[in-house]
Amino acid sequence: MAPPCDPALSPRLRRRSPNLDSAPTRGGDGAVRFDVLGPLRMHRGGEVVTVSGTLRRSLLAMLLARANEPVSADVLREALWGERGSAQRLQVQVHRLRATLDDPDRLSFGPNGYCLHVPPDDLDAHRFEALLDQADGADPELIRQALGLWRGTPYQGVNVLELVGEVHRLSERRLAAVEDLCAAELRRGRHAEITAELTDLVHRHPLRERLQCLLMTALYLGGRQADAITVYHRARKVLADELGLDPGPELRAVESRILQGEPVELGAPPPPSRCVPAQIPHDAAGFVGRAAELARLDEMQGKAPIAVVVGTAGVGKTAMTIRWAHRVKDRFPDGQLYVDLRGYGPDQPLSPEDALAGFLRAFGVDGAAIPQEPAERAARFRSEVDGRRVLVLLDNARSAAQVRPLLPGSSGCLVVVTSRDSLAGLVVREGAHRVRLDRMTVGDARLLLTERLGGRCAGESEAAQLIERCARLPLALRIAAERIREHPHNMAALVAELADEQARLDLLDSGDDPDTSVRAVFYASYRGLSPDAARLFRMFGVHPGCDVDAYSLAALAGTDLRTTRRLLDTLVRANLVDETTEQRYLQHDLLATYAAELTRATDTPAERTSALRRLLDHYLHTAARAVRFIAPTEVDHTGPPATPAPELQTYDAAVRWLDAERANLIRAAEAAAPELPAYTTGLSRVLSWYLDIGLYLDEAQRLQGKALETAREHGDLVAEGIALRTLGLVRLCAHRYDDAERYFEESLALHEKTGAQVFRATTLHHLGALCGFVGREEDGIRHLLRSSALFQELGHPVMAQRPLTALGQLHLRLGRPDRALPHLRQAFAITDEHDYPPGRFLSSYGLAGVYRDTGRYSDALDWAHLALDLVRGLRFPKLEVLVLYRLGTIHLRLGNHEQSRGLHHQALAIARNFSDTQLVATVLNGLAETHAAAGAPAEVVRHHHLAALAAASDLGAPYEQARAHAGLGDVHQRQGDHDKAVQHWQRALTTYRALRAPKTAEVREKIAGCRRSSPNGK
Repeated sequence: MAPPCDPALSPRLRRRSPNLDSAPTRGGDGAVRFDVLGPLRMHRGGEVVTVSGTLRRSLLAMLLARANEPVSADVLREALWGERGSAQRLQVQVHRLRATLDDPDRLSFGPNGYCLHVPPDDLDAHRFEALLDQADGADPELIRQALGLWRGTPYQGVNVLELVGEVHRLSERRLAAVEDLCAAELRRGRHAEITAELTDLVHRHPLRERLQCLLMTALYLGGRQADAITVYHRARKVLADELGLDPGPELRAVESRILQGEPVELGAPPPPSRCVPAQIPHDAAGFVGRAAELARLDEMQGKAPIAVVVGTAGVGKTAMTIRWAHRVKDRFPDGQLYVDLRGYGPDQPLSPEDALAGFLRAFGVDGAAIPQEPAERAARFRSEVDGRRVLVLLDNARSAAQVRPLLPGSSGCLVVVTSRDSLAGLVVREGAHRVRLDRMTVGDARLLLTERLGGRCAGESEAAQLIERCARLPLALRIAAERIREHPHNMAALVAELADEQARLDLLDSGDDPDTSVRAVFYASYRGLSPDAARLFRMFGVHPGCDVDAYSLAALAGTDLRTTRRLLDTLVRANLVDETTEQRYLQHDLLATYAAELTRATDTPAERTSALRRLLDHYLHTAARAVRFIAPTEVDHTGPPATPAPELQTYDAAVRWLDAERANLIRAAEAAAPELPAYTTGLSRVLSWYLDIGLYLDEAQRLQGKALETAREHGDLVAEGIALRTLGLVRLCAHRYDDAERYFEESLALHEKTGAQVFRATTLHHLGALCGFVGREEDGIRHLLRSSALFQELGHPVMAQRPLTALGQLHLRLGRPDRALPHLRQAFAITDEHDYPPGRFLSSYGLAGVYRDTGRYSDALDWAHLALDLVRGLRFPKLEVLVLYRLGTIHLRLGNHEQSRGLHHQALAIARNFSDTQLVATVLNGLAETHAAAGAPAEVVRHHHLAALAAASDLGAPYEQARAHAGLGDVHQRQGDHDKAVQHWQRALTTYRALRAPKTAEVREKIAGCRRSSPNGK
């Protein structure tokens, strides 16, 4: 609360006012009146009515301070209870207060809150101000009547922070009235009577220059010129010591007249000029983009009194906010305030009290009138802007606590805050509207470069690379553009230099200005973190991947999950880390580079290695638990995890985790190779089946290539065999059969040498499938039967279904669906008994093909739809392509051409999402065959076959190349071009014959028939 007001005036100043000793009262008409110029009290019919209860008195005081104006329920709840307030508690107090009034309707409720209706004569504060307005600083009798209404400090006994501003305002006006009364007495020649009173007032208010002027005048008029000058020198010293200011013009003028022996004029104090601050900084040149965010700020006006623009360092929050402020400043005719709160930077953050002092001075408040107490200073600021339309820009805020004292209370004001912190407290408590500023879009980033570089940017292919190397961060892009303009190298040279991560931050530094150095602005955010949060930030630099989850970070930091999440919240609020909707965390490239730089500079090599080891332990342990749902025999999973880990109790949860962490697992395995090679080979072993079933061929090649190199370097024969097997599978899928067979044979030899029987059974399965593809039927059947038997002997019947399914597929491919059926039925029975979803899918998919090729189309559709349901549950979208394709072929056999085309198009869309040319070629061939069966124009069919041929040729997929050539031969035959038809059929025949495909005889017959019908016999 404000300091106590002056005690009652001396008898000299009171003697002409007979009503000073008691407040005036009206007759006993039953109406309620209120007194606030002292202890709060209420009168009814001439009697004082006690308002019991601290809460009820506080509520009444809040309503009286804004009498006849609505006060929002939120403001009242906050004032009375803080965060513990509720609507119900407020309603109870309102109900009790109404019961004490002469008319309950005096206290009404509307859309803007509660309003206490008080006629002017029923509140002493209103009568006080009305009398002063009538006196106009010149009528001593009216001033005495006004001062006589005071009984102490306004709202005495009510301790509500929201009343501080009103208490200060009333107290200030009372002191001004005392000064007016003293001036009036001096004009009437009563200097001798009031000199002592003025001396006492100056002693208690040494910073009020007008009182000093009045005392100097009284002494001068009494013939005490030397004493008057002494008062001046004392005043000058106090002002210099307390405020660092010189005396004002009025005080200097009085001193000058006294020294020259001239009369001192005692006019009324000049009315204060209405200052209109215009503090918005200069608009940044070359500003581009941010249309959506600027529109959000436009939409916010009238809806929320506070906007919080948040984003990471260097993202352009200040530039955008200043640009918007210049656009709308005309809507705030009473002023625009700006302050850099220095929340992030080399200097200490600006205190709210200092910022408030600057704001008050901007509105013309004399330094002596600025309160010393922070709460009173904030209240005075709210009083100054009350009823005005003011825009307040609070730039670079550190926290909500730094901002709250700077918030106006007037609904006509708008506050825009920028911060690297999310300032959640302002959003929750004050209802601020958050505008998140992300990194620039590629389009806006290109516009920025064009704006800065002109023609040097247009058309250069390196621009896209530069934008990504600068992480689409406006500050980095501006620095890079300036470097290109000032230095003799072109954009390509700078892009090449920025490829070096360790040099990247050095290049994005424009000099000594910390505001134009990417590293400096990042450091300003980092330096404000607690030691634990700073360490977690550095751990991002140890992690070899991109987006990570809380479990991985807990492993890196060696902390529990709850602590890790709390620290992550800190980093997210500071915009040093982004959180995705999947509760994963990532940094853009420049922040990731900075985190890596910090951990190398701060953490020892041993600490970094220990952190990486914990991460690898977590990944290996969790991956093993996840993969057991896919390959329950190949992975040993024992013991509890050493660090927090997800539950993964279901197949779906396990595969979701594997999908989310796939890229990180491979990067981690690569990062482990130099110092922790066992983790590289361990992860390659654990992930091999997952990558196989999901057809993640590129990832498998990358991981197993590194694992093979590591295993050979360290003499790990088992790991070498596993890597060779998986690399062989990659080549099998790419139809590189010779390479695949060599890898499988080498793998099999190593597993036989080491006695790794389970791995041997797996390799036999893959080798058998390969033999089936290359037409070595007997070898394929022998390997697959041995693989199935070996799994059974080793006590892993669930894995025996894989070679059985492959055996069924082999017979189906060779055109023997009757021999395929028993193997596929047996495989499905095994997977059904053991509830093994991947196996159920593979065998049901095979059964759909068997029933299609035996003409049992209804059964084929049933099994195909079951396979489709299963594969969607498996979360392997590439396999979904195969099922949709097979469904399309079944509908083609049924003559449902429209449905067949629709299914093929669905399959094609998914395959193209993955850029899998093998799948694309397969589906395009199927689509062309469907069009041909439906009688589509030859050009349509030809188009799809040519597209399939191009895709298959890119990958080297011979079977799909043969299908495309066979289809093109059919197209040319329909067009009467028999020579071209034979050319394409001949190429198809050569490939089919090499693969021992069932289509061989069909194509051979087409060629023979064409030649028989040809006039020249060719």
